[in-house]
Formats: sequence, structure tokens, C-alpha cells
Amino acid sequence: MTELDNEMHRESGSKSSSGRKHRLSAHEVLFYEGDRADRIYEVLDGVMMLYKLLPDGRRQVVYVLRAGDMLGFTNHDTFDCTAEALTAVELQVYETREVATSPLLQHYVNRCLLSQMEHLHEHTVLLGRKSAMERVATFLMSLVPDRGGANCAGPANRDAPDMRSVVLSMTRQEIADYLGLTIETVSRVISQLKRKGLIKVEKQDSIHIQNVCGICQLTGMH
Repeated sequence: MTELDNEMHRESGSKSSSGRKHRLSAHEVLFYEGDRADRIYEVLDGVMMLYKLLPDGRRQVVYVLRAGDMLGFTNHDTFDCTAEALTAVELQVYETREVATSPLLQHYVNRCLLSQMEHLHEHTVLLGRKSAMERVATFLMSLVPDRGGANCAGPANRDAPDMRSVVLSMTRQEIADYLGLTIETVSRVISQLKRKGLIKVEKQDSIHIQNVCGICQLTGMH
């Protein structure tokens, strides 16, 4: 273990002793857009989404958070998004004044912000330039750990089918709101992927990817 690893291990232990735990049920709202912002949250387990509502009722999901992500950041006194649990969620809650006085927490928050900023850059490209097929394929690849990124090692066995089952954690409507599509378009693309033999819809909330590399090649990044 390197000195940096030792430092991060010590940091993790110190961080975990701070804050308090909070649990949410699926589809429970943590905070609404406009609520007073005086806490920062870390997702320990489960999946959450941040979204904004337009005056006419349309919704844009701006970020999907999983274990290790943080939320509650704002440059104002109130939250600029609504945060809702997509599954049962466990959170670590930090008071903003606690973060302001803890160098370890500040360092951890900075690393989370940099990671999430990179993700938002990729999502901007997805919304601005990618086709419907590329958006859905990119979303599916985001659910396959350690695949599709810059350091993707490819399938473990290149002579065997590369298959994965993924849990969606989101309804078709939520996926559509995240990808900037209509629910009809998302359903049509999923049907096309089924006809191509790339996926099987096992349940409403899970998909079996029968060819991970085949989906990856549809993301528009190759």
C-alpha cells in the first residue's frame, strides 16, 4: 500500500466518524428545489436522482447518484434541484459548518466534485450531440462497472459472449427524463436493441446485456 493509499485510508476512517446516518425509502424526497441548504449528503448505499421541474411540468433529471457520490452543493442559501431516492438509500449527513472546519472533509468533497464535474461534462455531450440510440447505449454502459471507459480492458474471454445483467433502478419515464428523450423513444430504442439480439428485458427493472462490446460500440465514443 502506497503512502497515498495510507493517507486515503486514514481519511476515510476519520470521515466516517463524522456526520450522522439518514435513510430514505424508494421515491422519498430528501429535499426540494428552494429548500434551505445547510447540509451536504454522501450516498452510502442505493441510488438517487437530482432533477429540475420547468414551469409547464416537464422534468429534467440532471444527475444520478450512487454510492460514493455527494449532493447538496449550492452557491446559494437554497437548493437548486430536488433530490429523490430511486431505491432505498442510506446517507451520511454533514452540516455545512462541519465541512467548513474540517480539512479532511474538504479534501474528500473536492475529489467528489471533480469526479462529478467530469460526469456532467460527459452528460452535456450526451444531451447535446448524441442520437437516441447512442444515449440509451451510453446509459446502459454506465451500469456496467469498469467497462466502456478510457481504461476498459475489454471482455475477460474474447472467445466467449460478454454478458451482464444490470439493474435499472429507474422507470422508463425517469430514464427518458435523464436522457432528454420521450418515454416512447426510449421504449422504441430498447425494442430495436432487443431485435438486434443485444439485450433481453428480464424484468421491468432489469436488462440482460447479451453483448457488452456491441452496446459499447453504439455509444458514439468509437
